[in-house]
Amino acid sequence: MANLKEIRNRISSVQSTMQITSAMKMVSAAKLKKAQDAITAMRPYSEKLTELIQGLSASLEGDFAAKYTEQREVKKVLIVAIASNRGLCGAFNTNIIKQVKNLTENVYAGKTVGVFAIGKKANDILLKTNDVIANRSDIYEDLTFDNVAKIAEALTRLFVDGEYDRIEIVYNQFKNAATQIIQTEQFLPLAPIEASEGVASDYIFEPSKEEIVLTLIPKSLKTQLYKAVRDSFASEHGARMTAMHKATDNATELRNQLKLTYNKARQAAITGEILEIVGGAEALNG
Repeated sequence: MANLKEIRNRISSVQSTMQITSAMKMVSAAKLKKAQDAITAMRPYSEKLTELIQGLSASLEGDFAAKYTEQREVKKVLIVAIASNRGLCGAFNTNIIKQVKNLTENVYAGKTVGVFAIGKKANDILLKTNDVIANRSDIYEDLTFDNVAKIAEALTRLFVDGEYDRIEIVYNQFKNAATQIIQTEQFLPLAPIEASEGVASDYIFEPSKEEIVLTLIPKSLKTQLYKAVRDSFASEHGARMTAMHKATDNATELRNQLKLTYNKARQAAITGEILEIVGGAEALNG
């Protein structure tokens, strides 16, 4: 019977786990809908703004946007690792860590590489092996464009002041609840496209191209970072919802197996008791 008690305790523990994972799945599903709507609405604007900036930069003559487009010899690289503050979301954070390590050890081997962490998980893990210059895990407490814009301004200053020659962003791009795609985007310097692919030359610009570019570039950089953080935020909830769904299914399967084991053990115990009673009765009759 001691074995039966142990199995009952395990069944109770698994059922408690099921309740927790099921509740977390529902919470993530509710948050995912809002986050998904936000990033879906923002992507076309962000992509068109980036395309416009690249086209205008390519068609400009002179060094109006040189501080943003200057292609320097890459000696110092800053990687902006966008992860989450919480776990229980499958391989969401692990994939970010792996990509950062790949960039550090392979792509930028021999370079001085720093990490700007956005998310507690990225900071806690990368702090052991990389030079983490800052951690902004507090951004998820109030995820607004203005708060992300301050981070973008700080990153831009690091590049303009010459502290880093290139800045890369690593994040999970949201595709659907079950799929997140690791993305590595160049934040600075801006990579202009060929003039023939850019803005048509017969357009009349008011104000001038130069003023438009110098005004829109900072806004474009802020929008790019905000899109990446928003993408990561939606991906986190999608990954957690999927992970908790699988955890609930696994817990259900384990509970069913334990119940089957419990029933078998209980039947064996009852059969043993019946045999003992019958044996005792036979002994008395004898």
